[in-house]
Amino acid sequence: MYSVDAYQIAASISIRECKRNLPWNLLFSDGDELFYKLGEEKFVYIFQYGMVGFFNHSLEEKRTLLDNIKPFCKGLKEERFSEEVNVIIEEGKQLVSFDKVIIPSFDYEAIRLIVLNASQSVALDNYFEITEKLLGETNEHTKYLEQKGKLDISGNKLKRFIGRVLNIKNEISENLYIFDSPAITWDNETLNHLDLELKKTFDLKDRYRYIYERLGVIKENLELFKDIMDHKESSRLEWIIIILILVEVVDMFILKMF
Repeated sequence: MYSVDAYQIAASISIRECKRNLPWNLLFSDGDELFYKLGEEKFVYIFQYGMVGFFNHSLEEKRTLLDNIKPFCKGLKEERFSEEVNVIIEEGKQLVSFDKVIIPSFDYEAIRLIVLNASQSVALDNYFEITEKLLGETNEHTKYLEQKGKLDISGNKLKRFIGRVLNIKNEISENLYIFDSPAITWDNETLNHLDLELKKTFDLKDRYRYIYERLGVIKENLELFKDIMDHKESSRLEWIIIILILVEVVDMFILKMF
């Protein structure tokens, strides 16, 4: 039995610098991912969005490998999200359950799919927590609006908040390809079936939709806040104009009188 472990270790990892500096046996690479073979039955998967997946490594080996990767990371995370799955090789059988995957042979492409989906699951955990915090902050503002009839956030802070939500939505769309099957599955029915079963077992699509819908709700609330703030600013400008006109009229009246 082999173990797959995936960790969110940073906000991002420089794929270019990893590829340039890590002296490992590279099996697959693109602009966002690197898949390395480190021994007869050991693999490491590095993702641009701060994820690292391990296949069949001891705790000490993982620590050493992470130390090699850290120089190319931005925004290192102290508290790491993680996922662990056991992989069993059993000839003629393929089965996926929540904590165990059985594959018929030691196929590194199948292993890559397992590590990929486990890593996507961890990334969803990370984005879920971020989304829940954003929703909590939004709810505080809506409660204040309900109780006081006004907003407790300035225009500049609101714009930064909206920018943060949009950046999270963009990150999710850019880094998670829950609805797309990897190229290796296109011409291989066995791998395609494995990929679909992994997505189903990890509940990736429903979790993705949940996060995206929450972000949509947050964005709608913030846009409403912005409309309220714009209306308030517009009303303030209208009163300033009215007051200026009144001052001008009074000034003209006084000049005519005296």
